[in-house]
Amino acid sequence: MAGILAWFWNERFWLPHNVTWADLKNTEEATFPQAEDLYLAFPLAFCMLMVRLIFERFVAKPCAIALNIQANGPQIAQPNAILEKVFTAITKHPDEKRLEGLSKQLDWDVRSIQRWFRQRRNQEKPSTLKRFCESMWKFSFGLYVFTYGVRFLKKTPWLWNTRHCWYNYPYQPLTPDLHYYYILELSFYWSLMFSQFTDIKRKDFGVMFLHHLVSIFLITFSYVNNMARVGTLVLCLHDSADALLEAAKMANYAKFQKICDLLFVMFAMVFITTRLGIFPLWCPRTIEAILSLAQTRRTRNLRGVTPMLRPPPMGPVVPTGISSLALAPWMINYSKLQVPNKVNCLFLEVFNKLQMQFLS
Repeated sequence: MAGILAWFWNERFWLPHNVTWADLKNTEEATFPQAEDLYLAFPLAFCMLMVRLIFERFVAKPCAIALNIQANGPQIAQPNAILEKVFTAITKHPDEKRLEGLSKQLDWDVRSIQRWFRQRRNQEKPSTLKRFCESMWKFSFGLYVFTYGVRFLKKTPWLWNTRHCWYNYPYQPLTPDLHYYYILELSFYWSLMFSQFTDIKRKDFGVMFLHHLVSIFLITFSYVNNMARVGTLVLCLHDSADALLEAAKMANYAKFQKICDLLFVMFAMVFITTRLGIFPLWCPRTIEAILSLAQTRRTRNLRGVTPMLRPPPMGPVVPTGISSLALAPWMINYSKLQVPNKVNCLFLEVFNKLQMQFLS
């Protein structure tokens, strides 16, 4: 197990040249992100689930009732032991042959049995009240975390000049506000992972489960890798559209159709602008610049030139590792970036070939 962990946390892959994990240990002068900091996300995720239950019970539910959203579910199917056994143990959608057999067994017509199965399936669907409460919780948290992110980033230099994301990397001290922002986001995604099994089951269950898993992976390794500065930009960018989507759902459940349409149009505009515009458009330029530097490194090595050593104290250095590709599609000044290591050179060349194949 120790060998696998040593291979996974290989410093040549995750960190710039001549930088070790020991260099990023906390000192009296500065505090850096540590992997063990992330253990705090688990109890906070549990606390967040408790806060959600209280919020939905004493805040969201009264708001729903005030908007005339009723807790009444669909019509309940007539109790029948034989049909209930078929529904729970065999199938929820019987075919014509089974319907005919049940019709003879119960002396019911086929249409009545079909109606029973339809009503029984509708019983398992959550009420509009429950949907509203879930959306109101996600809206409230999304609005809070986005507001906090904007207020925090307004005071940071890397919001206005993204080159500051890489100045003196990875020797960038961890501030309490940045630590709180990261742990809060990670705790929320862990709470979604846990609550997804008890929340409303939707058709995109598998897709959303994978989405939460990937989000946790990226947040975790960008924190451990001390890429938290660019990570905060990506988190705030992605949070910008979430609250609008949940607000549109709430308006739909309350039957405010015009408000719902307006909010959804706003959501679509923000989503397209941020996630499909600002976020990915810089990625090709990022890859191109790093690949160019990788080629330069190969040429230097073939000529027997000694690679660069530790970066100067305030010079920007290139990010390495998986999370750099996922979390750093921002405009950066690459003229002073160092050359990535051999592992990333190979990874980036493969990525570039795949990109060219899909875009051709």
